[in-house]
Amino acid sequence: MDLTLARSLLAVAVDEARKGLAEGGIPIGAALCAADGTVLGRGHNRRVQDGDPSMHAETAAFRNAGRQRSYAGTTMVTTLAPCWYCSGLVRQFGISRIVVGESVTFTGGQGWLAEHGVEVVLLDDPECVAMMREFTATNPALWNEDIGAE
Repeated sequence: MDLTLARSLLAVAVDEARKGLAEGGIPIGAALCAADGTVLGRGHNRRVQDGDPSMHAETAAFRNAGRQRSYAGTTMVTTLAPCWYCSGLVRQFGISRIVVGESVTFTGGQGWLAEHGVEVVLLDDPECVAMMREFTATNPALWNEDIGAE
């Protein structure tokens, strides 16, 4: 994947992460994009806001994209490496690639996705790293709840 396109798509996910943080939630954002880079759906983690443990950023973006006849060629863009739940979503629906803003604070299932033929583009974005480091330092209990560490 072209890195210029990947970074521009990451900007959509970062915008969503900021929205989630401003709402009092967990700052993780995502977007599901067509092969040409068109944003099909975008969303952010809404576990806190909705009281729904399944409303991760990737799930929100996937739901907001609506039904697609096929997910071949699509890209899931996320500010943070996907957890096992969201990695499963990518595999279940045959999403071709995932653009990861950062995996410093959480590595998730990106290695497993790569092992199973999903193209993983890791951007190591400093803003994504800083946002999650600050959040996890100030909200450790909420973060541990989100990733199932408690």
